[in-house]
Amino acid sequence: MAQVYFLLLKEHCNMKVAVIKYNAGNIRSVSFALERLGVDFVVTSNHEEIQRADKVIFPGVGEASSTMSYLRDHRLDEVIKTLNQPTLGICLGMQLMCSHSEENNTACMGIFEETVRLFKIDTVKVPHVGWNALEKVGNWLDPSLKDRYVYFVHSYYVPLSSNTVAETNYGITFSAAMRRKNFFAVQFHPEKSAESGVKVLNSFLQQPA
Repeated sequence: MAQVYFLLLKEHCNMKVAVIKYNAGNIRSVSFALERLGVDFVVTSNHEEIQRADKVIFPGVGEASSTMSYLRDHRLDEVIKTLNQPTLGICLGMQLMCSHSEENNTACMGIFEETVRLFKIDTVKVPHVGWNALEKVGNWLDPSLKDRYVYFVHSYYVPLSSNTVAETNYGITFSAAMRRKNFFAVQFHPEKSAESGVKVLNSFLQQPA
């Protein structure tokens, strides 16, 4: 693993990444992951800093409606929707990129047209917490991630769609990763997914601006 991190350090040394700061969790763990990759990054809510960055990461752990209210109050939703550089939504970040969430009937940003659904399956525990395998991996993700395990924590999911680039099954098959133009998204937490998470972050960081 140390050799992998060293190679990534050289590859990403001239890149500036903005991690969007708002009222959501997991910013610290995302920051630690980027530090291990040797990435030059800033945690910020400043609109100009976000817009100037080579890559943008939109993390998230929390509740949809209060988070969307915060984003709108600080006009961060407008900034995110108009970004042209590669932008990665993680967990709640991915869900808020969709058009609507069943969590408190929340209107979201509409980057992806999908509606975020609550798990309503008697055969599985909700929230979905733990390691599950990625299936049908394609598009921007490293193909070696197929059948690899990543770490999930969520009660809501995005159904399969034309934007899906990886799937996972937890009582129902749902979108584990998505892409639309310069917007990338994962339902799982790459920053908590060990070597598989490194591959995911590296796949995103390698995307051309």
